[in-house]
Amino acid sequence: MTVDAHHHVWDLSVRDQDWIGEDSRLRRDFTVEDLAPEARAAGVDRTVLVQTITVPEETPEFLALAAEHELIAGVVGWTDLTRPDVPDELARLRELPGGRYLKGIRHQVQGEPDPEWLLRPDVRRGLTAVADAGLVHDLVVLPHQLPACIKAAASLPELTFVLDHLGKPPIASGTLEPWASDLRAFAALPNTVCKVSGMVTAADLASWTIDDLRPYADVVLDAFGPDRLMFGSDWPVCTLAATYGEVLDVAHQLTSGHERTQIFGATATRVYDL
Repeated sequence: MTVDAHHHVWDLSVRDQDWIGEDSRLRRDFTVEDLAPEARAAGVDRTVLVQTITVPEETPEFLALAAEHELIAGVVGWTDLTRPDVPDELARLRELPGGRYLKGIRHQVQGEPDPEWLLRPDVRRGLTAVADAGLVHDLVVLPHQLPACIKAAASLPELTFVLDHLGKPPIASGTLEPWASDLRAFAALPNTVCKVSGMVTAADLASWTIDDLRPYADVVLDAFGPDRLMFGSDWPVCTLAATYGEVLDVAHQLTSGHERTQIFGATATRVYDL
């Protein structure tokens, strides 16, 4: 079973994706029907659909898509972690059509101006509710926010934190520190997991090579080990730099045979309870 643990879909006729530039190749609809043939051709059996924007309507839509499409085995949705009734909201989402596919919650922490947003008392209360619901929390952050991720994960050992896109290291610049040291400190906590995803778009979009990516992949492989790493395509964002098949092939090249069972299926199946 090969699992793509991180992709998106959107329909611009339903709502705008205001993070997409007006002249970007991403400014069009990307649907499950678009992804399915590419996933089949790449040998991917199941996927995890991940939130894109912070609106409450998106998560119910994604849950319904999961109920409709066998390809989608889980959803990482969004809810406002600062609201006082997060437990009730998570329970409501689980009662919706496809609610059983809700596996995690993600917030666009990368867009928060406060580098310690994760440590706010109201956010911590929301994260505690996520843990109590048996869900995981996906982290989409920038490197300077990793210290707060370390503190949050250390203070909430009952919650599994999944780091998206390796914490967005500056691959295009070739710089490893302080990202690598912070990532190792995060990985030292037992309740942390990392996605091997988002690498080609963190590199030079037009001229990246596998050698550009390898130092960063080696750091996460050493820090987490294969049983706490999972592959994610980050489709369709990845198409800015590579095709779906190319992203999967690159991830295979960056890993060895004995690691792939975990990274390309077993870790995601376990962590997301697929």
